[in-house]
Amino acid sequence: MSSAYQVRRATTDDLQSLVSLWNSAQLPADTLDKRFTEFQIVEDKTGKLLGAIGLQLSGTEGKLHSEAYSDFGLTDHLRPLLWERISTVANNHGLFRLWTDESPPFWKKEGGFTEPAADVLAKKPEAFSETKSRWLVLQLREDRAAPSSLDAEFARFKAEENAQTGKIYQQARFFKGVALTLSVMLFIFVAVGLIYLFKVRSRLPH
Repeated sequence: MSSAYQVRRATTDDLQSLVSLWNSAQLPADTLDKRFTEFQIVEDKTGKLLGAIGLQLSGTEGKLHSEAYSDFGLTDHLRPLLWERISTVANNHGLFRLWTDESPPFWKKEGGFTEPAADVLAKKPEAFSETKSRWLVLQLREDRAAPSSLDAEFARFKAEENAQTGKIYQQARFFKGVALTLSVMLFIFVAVGLIYLFKVRSRLPH
């Protein structure tokens, strides 16, 4: 049945349909319309918008928000498709965690979200703070992945810098050798010229 739908990122062409969807779901369309690029949408073969969900990013954290559907009879079919898309986007961005205050049981049963412990909840970005207090979280990867990836990136950068420095030194040695060779040749040319002039002058009658 999933072949009957297409899931993709929202564009400006979808904005009018999104506003209608948000209004019907009693979501703040006047605020969300400025954040439409956060949304992944699902549509049917005719291009009709059937559902949407936002993914707000804050560093290595992401928040699912403003889930809405035009036909709740299709929710069980559409939500897994949107979740698959969101999972791909989150992994592509290298997110550590996904947060949500959406209430449908799907996010716990199928999505794997759980209620965060106090130490995990403390890691929730302030940008995600809202009036709702019930949060769910899904750990995508360990936080320690960040330092190792940074170390790998720094090592790569250092290797490239060393290679570039070595190349510069090699070029400098080459040009220094060329300059030295030209200096020696010029000295020889001048010396030969002086010797020739001295011999020619010595042969001239006094």
